[in-house]
This record gives sequence, C-alpha cells and structure tokens, in this order.
Amino acid sequence: MIPVTVLTVSFNAEATISRTIESVINQTYSNIEYIVIDGASQDKTASIASSYLEKFNSKPGRNMRVISEPDKGMYDALNKGAGLAHGVIVGQINADDFYEPDAVQTMAELWEREHYDLAWGSLNVITGARNFTKHAKRGLFWSTSHWCHPAAFATREVLLECPYPLMNSHDDFDFATRLYTEGRKLIPVDKVISNFTFGGMSTQKSIREAKKRLDEIYGIHRKYRMSRLYYVYRLIFEAVKYILI
Repeated sequence: MIPVTVLTVSFNAEATISRTIESVINQTYSNIEYIVIDGASQDKTASIASSYLEKFNSKPGRNMRVISEPDKGMYDALNKGAGLAHGVIVGQINADDFYEPDAVQTMAELWEREHYDLAWGSLNVITGARNFTKHAKRGLFWSTSHWCHPAAFATREVLLECPYPLMNSHDDFDFATRLYTEGRKLIPVDKVISNFTFGGMSTQKSIREAKKRLDEIYGIHRKYRMSRLYYVYRLIFEAVKYILI
C-alpha cells in the first residue's frame, strides 16, 4: 500500500472546508498524509481545519497537518504542498470540492498497476440548477473538455520537476499539457473521483471571462506548439458552455 498525499488549498472557505476534510477522513484507503494549506484566511477556515487534526490523526496510517500563512494564490500553495508531501502520488482537492469515498484507493491502485505520471478521473459538476458528470478521457483534441483537476493525481516526483508556472487560473492545464507534450504516462479513468462546485475562478459566466479563458487556454496550446485549429474548437466549446451552464 503506497503512501498517498492529499493537498487542500484554502482561503476564506469556512462555509465549505468541513465537507472537503470529511471526504478525506472518510476515504476507504488508510495510508494518507493530508496537508491543508491555508492562505492566511481572514475567517475561521484555519481553525475549522485544525479542529479535525485529532480525529484524522487518530486513524491508523493517517497524518494531517494544517499550515496557514500568506501565499501567492492557489498554485503557489500547491507548489508549496508538493514540496512538503511524502506520498508517492499526490491528489489535490479544493476547499469547496469533495472526494468520493474510494477516490484515493482507486488512484493508488491504478498507480500500482500502471505507474502513471498523471491520472485523472471523472467528476460530478454541481451547478445547483443543472448538475452533470464530466467524463475523463482523451478526446480528438487535447483539451480541458475532458481534463479534471480536482480528480487528478500525479507523482510527487513529477510535481517537483514540473511546478505550476504561476501564470493564470489555468496553471493546472499548463502542467498537464506539458506532461502530454513530453510524452509522459497520462491515464484518464472514467470513474467519478470527486465532486466539483461550479462557480470558482475558472467558471465565471460572462462574455469577458469566456474570452479570457479562450485566450489563456489557447495560449497554453501555442506555448507547447500545438495545433492552431484548437482556437476554433475552444471558441465553440466556450459558446456552448456559456449557453448551457
């Protein structure tokens, strides 16, 4: 049973972080190191997280730490967490999202079979009005359409070798695209791993935000010298997303 690290980055998340932590506590897998990296929240986020330390650490094979200090945003905190992690693989679940009970077990057993560099599962997207499942797969185009960061696990080694570039809210896709273009072992698993609360920084609904996402994500494709045809694909994707969600 390999050691697995789970990271949760938080900032002013007192309303949701308990659900996130409980989802890690209730995992069917036992060998888990859990690190909550709080960005010096101004509410009760850090104290709520700390209140779970005894409960989490009382379980065999479990270890939880809470760090609260200023950072430069989510991806800076995740880079910090990768440096602190001891697990063979590292999962990253945000403070307003939560895992399925067998999420860690699924991804740990997959690594033991496949020794992947990066793997991601499907996730339930909770919008409030129209919930749906985003299925993990490799489509005709390499895109965010089937990429699910809150359901992703990567090796600690890869996370340290390829840290998030701290460019924009799509640093996770930049990381995955780098691995994709380098020919690393990437495995999608069409099984629900986590639950994503729609409405974060990458899901804002406005024409301006949609255009910004289009430019940023297309910029990642061009950074890694991928097809210019992706711009058309992404334009259609953003239009459908804007209309339906």
